[in-house]
Amino acid sequence: MDIKTNPRTLRWAKRRDKAARWVITIGGVLIIGAVVLMLLLILNVSIPLFQQPSSNLLKRLSVDSDALGHIFAIGIDDYKEVVYAIHEPNDVTFFDVQSGEILERMTLDGQASKQGIHVTAIDHWSDHRYAMFWSDRGASAVEIRFIPQFDSSGSRTINFEVTSILEMRDANVSNPGIARMRADAGGATLAFVGDDSMVQVVKSTATEDLFGEVSTKNEHASLPTPLPGVITLLELDDPGITLYAGTDEGYLGRWDLSGPAPFVLTDSLKASETGSPITALQTVFGGVSIAIGTANGDFATWFPVTSESSDGKRLQKIHRLPSHTASVVDVVPSLRDKSLITRDSDGNVRIAHMTTERELLSLPTEKLLESHAISAKGDGLILYQKGAITIWDLHKPHPEASFSTLFKKVWYEGYDKPEFVWQSSASSDDYEPKLSLIPLMFGSFKGTLYAMVFAVPLALLAALYTSQFLRPEIAGVVKPAVEIMASVPSVVIGFLIALWLAPLVEGYIVEFFLSIILIPVVFVVFIMIWRLFDGSHLHRKVERGLEFIAVVPVLLGSGFIAYLLAPTVEQALFGGDLKIWLYESVGERYDQRNAIVIAFGLGFAAIPIIFTMAEDALSSLPQSLKAASLALGASRWQTAWRVVLPSASPGIFAAVIIGFGRVIGETMIVLMATGNTPIIDWSPFNGMRTLSANIAVEIPEAPVNGTLYRVLFLSAAILFMLTFVLNTAAEVIRQRLRKKYGQFQ
Repeated sequence: MDIKTNPRTLRWAKRRDKAARWVITIGGVLIIGAVVLMLLLILNVSIPLFQQPSSNLLKRLSVDSDALGHIFAIGIDDYKEVVYAIHEPNDVTFFDVQSGEILERMTLDGQASKQGIHVTAIDHWSDHRYAMFWSDRGASAVEIRFIPQFDSSGSRTINFEVTSILEMRDANVSNPGIARMRADAGGATLAFVGDDSMVQVVKSTATEDLFGEVSTKNEHASLPTPLPGVITLLELDDPGITLYAGTDEGYLGRWDLSGPAPFVLTDSLKASETGSPITALQTVFGGVSIAIGTANGDFATWFPVTSESSDGKRLQKIHRLPSHTASVVDVVPSLRDKSLITRDSDGNVRIAHMTTERELLSLPTEKLLESHAISAKGDGLILYQKGAITIWDLHKPHPEASFSTLFKKVWYEGYDKPEFVWQSSASSDDYEPKLSLIPLMFGSFKGTLYAMVFAVPLALLAALYTSQFLRPEIAGVVKPAVEIMASVPSVVIGFLIALWLAPLVEGYIVEFFLSIILIPVVFVVFIMIWRLFDGSHLHRKVERGLEFIAVVPVLLGSGFIAYLLAPTVEQALFGGDLKIWLYESVGERYDQRNAIVIAFGLGFAAIPIIFTMAEDALSSLPQSLKAASLALGASRWQTAWRVVLPSASPGIFAAVIIGFGRVIGETMIVLMATGNTPIIDWSPFNGMRTLSANIAVEIPEAPVNGTLYRVLFLSAAILFMLTFVLNTAAEVIRQRLRKKYGQFQ
């Protein structure tokens, strides 16, 4: 019975078609849903980078100010469980944060107390380290230590200890309010304004002999201060080798104390444009930058950069931070990052980040605020106003991340101008991560561009020749052979490119460039000569799909000629060594793993995809279309160029875009075959670092939920959306081409 007249069979076929349609639809929706879910997962990890920091009031402790007397400084432990206050005459009192009870009271210097000597000023410069200036004009440095202890049950208790670091009883500090001291076991640097209004510097060096005897050598120096106005503030960096001074006319001076006296004045400049007095001076975490606050509320950071007008580096205003409405009276740096906590004369407290130049937090106004400090981890802030200590819990997990640091040029410490920089880690603990994504995005485009320039012409011309000119029996071997190339693992390609091709190209770099020039020229000349013999017996015999037999020897011969000419050309044009000539004449350094070898590696990965899809598009055109063109007198090449290529352009365009997506997302080849240097340079002689390779390099070392971790997820989201946008745009263009040439499909 005829199947078309069998109603039962028709109903069964319709059911199967309907079921297949539902399965395909559900499968497509699930795939789209999985892709969207992946994107949402990536965005969920990266979005907290831009989350606004927050704070909440942890505790408010009542303090008997009359009993304690004047409080010089306050501090808090890492667990935010204990608060201490250094107060008159020379005591430190520890408070429990939860209960507010006094846990212990200790004397900073018992001997001084017996002699009736008391503290007159304090300088806090590091984590629980303080310089004490005494009423007898002496100075000393102490460290407050929190020592956790655990019992057999795992309960933790904290013991307190005040340790003396160094004493300079004969320092003769005449003005302790304008004095700074930095000390460690090896010595100290003390700076203050003397009775003669000159800056006095005392450098103490402690040495230990073979018998364990410690001797101290003091070096005194008076610094001439050619700064307009009266010095109101001094500041030392942590090592004690750079001294800053600010005046009441807004001028700033900097001295280099690293060598022996006399010390060099390296900078003398006007830091306040309006001439407003400098009221706050503080080095930023790392000791390179200096933060300056003025009486009119301006707040900015400076650091030395290379000066064209003079030798060495000179201070320059780099980052202008949010201003206060009142005079900036105190600045406290974070001990973990480039955040700065400022307090003005109205009691307002703000937290800003130097590099991003943005305000992170602004705490409620505390009138009569006298002091503030931050915890070592940067997650706790304590404020003191007469009669109360307020403890705030800070949540600012990614202060160094912002749109500007990720996508704009940033002026980092140690750089002479704003740059796009990716450098996520270094050996120093005070290093600031540099997380610009622009060099990585540039590297992705650079590698893709070089690869496509290599792969697209070869793949498309090969597809055109295979589908339109090559004999069917030979094409049946060539196409599967090229498709097998796609099965080669990326790691194998990267391995061969890095260990075999890169040294080979380096050794024959002149031959390589000569071949690029010579092979196309010889090929064109050969075709012109070949056309002169059109119609001959040999021409007719070879032309029927076997043209490559005549072309291949010509191409190989061109490469051999380039090999023979290379030494002569290199000697005549480049003095015998192209790499040295590049460096000395152009300033370009040749890296073995560069964009040239990347083009070969990525191109090798993309050619099979582009070739296969383009060949299918070209071969699927109706034979009648080509026959009509040939019947009208067009040659086979004219038919291929004017008829076949435009008609198959939608499929060819899709092939190129799929190859582009294959290249831009490639990881292993780029990871193994390039130097992974995140630079912005179009030169083919150096490498790059792509978004995908950067993720593979950095993710093993990125702390979970840390800034680097989330930035890597943001990189993945950018790569995801970039591919999505390109594919969408390509599909729109393909559909337009399809409408134009669709009647030929």
